[in-house]
Amino acid sequence: MVDAKKCLNAMFAAALDAARPEHVVPAALEGIATPEGRIVVVGAGKASAAMTAAVEKHWAHLSERMSGLVVTRDGHAVPCHHIEIVEAAHPVPDARGRDAARRIMEETLKGLTANDLVLALISGGGSALLALPAPGILLEEKQQLSRALLRSGASISEINCVRKHLSAIKGGRMALACSPARVVTLLISDVPGDDPSIIASGPTLPDPTTCEGALTILQRYGIDIPEAVGEVLMEGYGETPKPSDEGFAGHEVHMIATPERSLEAAAAVARTFGLEAHILSDAIEGESRDVAKTLGAIARQIAERRQPFSPPCVLLSGGETTVTVRGTGRGGRNVEFLTALAQTLHGHPRIHALAADTDGIDGMEEIAGAIIEPSTEFRALNAGHTLQSVLDNNDGHTLFETLGDSLVTGPTLTNVNDFRAILILPD
Repeated sequence: MVDAKKCLNAMFAAALDAARPEHVVPAALEGIATPEGRIVVVGAGKASAAMTAAVEKHWAHLSERMSGLVVTRDGHAVPCHHIEIVEAAHPVPDARGRDAARRIMEETLKGLTANDLVLALISGGGSALLALPAPGILLEEKQQLSRALLRSGASISEINCVRKHLSAIKGGRMALACSPARVVTLLISDVPGDDPSIIASGPTLPDPTTCEGALTILQRYGIDIPEAVGEVLMEGYGETPKPSDEGFAGHEVHMIATPERSLEAAAAVARTFGLEAHILSDAIEGESRDVAKTLGAIARQIAERRQPFSPPCVLLSGGETTVTVRGTGRGGRNVEFLTALAQTLHGHPRIHALAADTDGIDGMEEIAGAIIEPSTEFRALNAGHTLQSVLDNNDGHTLFETLGDSLVTGPTLTNVNDFRAILILPD
């Protein structure tokens, strides 16, 4: 008999290990030609400090030529000796992120030559951490828009499209500021489809989106547009550098960790438990509760009809779902998914599941996610919670803390987005 909780936790641990900077950065550096001149390290994201530490360790023999500035989320800094690490707020930006981004553009990247190398270490979360508003826009206006977008149900690609066109550093602007130095970007992907221009709003990547598209997104979700923001978007002042811009010639981009590789690592662990592992997708998007209904229906079909797979097996998926916030509870997209999944499964005796954010933070909580089992709905009722009331108030973290089923990892120092595993046991 498979120990469901042990199996689910082992798969999640393997997914994290496959994306840890200390495991993936050294191999990437092996393929990069070191420069005759300086090595300037810049970056942003929840994994960026750990990526920086891995660079310093692997290129220790080059330390005398190394300098730079990297911004990470509060609580995600790690000790570095030659590169300055700054912490800032996430997901709503703050003055620390603004000031660090300004220093990168006005100080760190100044005076570069063609003999220098700029190594950009970029991971999920970098959009909020590189908070340098476009001319004419206040930080407070960006904070207002960030809060509204995060509650609206907009996808990460839509949110980052808006961010790029209201920024003085994102959407490729950082890369152009590096000229004439060579730029190499190492990316840990947290976006569905691994589009490098979306990860952290692509500070070193050309941007195919437009001001018009950003304005349309804000209008689609009914978000109040400050006057200065409307002017920047409507007049095209915030237009980003495009793929045809010659300033990107010769730049290198390396995707060093992705959701797919983490799902493959989890699948390998599942097989050691005697389970068939089926990766459904690494790029699932949509409302968390709607995705839960669909995946729950598939799981029931497997358990009861042996279609399209036979149990015992596990369904693995990644991506980034969204939550349109209507309540006032303590929620996140993964616990929202699990609450709706438990409601869909209605105590099915042979189905267990884990859903968590690989950065260790689901929503605004320092909780990665949770686990559900056949008794979840029954135990919730005994604790005074109906699953529907939890969904109505977007209060998944309160529910799973009460049940003792929260998954707390602390900062994982990586980020390949959501991880979901649905385990279907045999009769």
